[in-house]
Amino acid sequence: MNPVQRPEMFIIGAQPVCSQLPGLSPGQRKLCQLYQEHMAYIGEGAKTGIKECQYQFRQRRWNCSTVDNASVFGRVMQIGSRETAFTYAVSAAGVVNAISRACREGELSTCGCSRTARPKDLPRDWLWGGCGDNVEYGYRFAKEFVDAREREKNFAKGSEEQGRVLMNLQNNEAGRRAVYKMADIACKCHGVSGSCSLKTCWLQLAEFRKVGDQLKEKYDSAAAMRITRKGKLELVNSRFTQPTAEDLVYVDPSPDYCLRNETTGSLGTQGRLCNKTSEGMDGCELMCCGRGYDQFKSVQVERCHCKFHWCCFVKCKKCTEIVDQYVCK
Repeated sequence: MNPVQRPEMFIIGAQPVCSQLPGLSPGQRKLCQLYQEHMAYIGEGAKTGIKECQYQFRQRRWNCSTVDNASVFGRVMQIGSRETAFTYAVSAAGVVNAISRACREGELSTCGCSRTARPKDLPRDWLWGGCGDNVEYGYRFAKEFVDAREREKNFAKGSEEQGRVLMNLQNNEAGRRAVYKMADIACKCHGVSGSCSLKTCWLQLAEFRKVGDQLKEKYDSAAAMRITRKGKLELVNSRFTQPTAEDLVYVDPSPDYCLRNETTGSLGTQGRLCNKTSEGMDGCELMCCGRGYDQFKSVQVERCHCKFHWCCFVKCKKCTEIVDQYVCK
């Protein structure tokens, strides 16, 4: 996650000095030295993951806030909650996404276009080629790099700490698989006047928003787990279905995100905007945890009365509107 905090380390032409990058584990530092050109894309992937997390939780009490230190999300990550599960998954997914695309664009010397075999159900007269996103390499590299931090930890079998390591590894894998499984075939037509008499097809990553939506669904159905004496994770409630490698898991209940709490890292919801008419999580009743809300008026400026002028530009006027807004007490 750390390159997010130090974008200046990745100025084009500057080699990142792995020993100066705070936040890397010893294993990750070794990989950094071997694959220095990858580091900018790991940072880019982490940024993509954070941005998607903040979009998915924009209307929740916990809104994926970042803090100004190397931990990125703050103390809240020390709790093995659903929210922590999501951040691990979406961050790992971001790294797969960024590395896969960098391969396709020729930015990395150790990989190139996707080498995925031609799908059997592709019509015979369509060409399989183009330059696809190298999701296989992205998946493998992200597994090696992101999991390195967890794999080098050595806790007693059956301990809570080992349970947390297994939880992190499971959620990292779920994030990577979401990107891998959602990559699909894209095609381009060729032929006289776009007749599409010939098609070239290749493997293409899904939009990251779709990956985020999928992981948010997995967050909503995440499984509560506990560590056994044998050092395996098991369901807290055995009546539920056993999670697959694509599911999120957590080992601790979520803290109360209503009030600011330095111990848990919760920032609270005081000062957050809420929707007075909604009965969902973004509604003032739930967002403000029953503390009530203040109303204020704000001026919004929007483009309006747009007209197309020949040729070729659109001219708009600016309209101002006074709207009521509500913030939690």
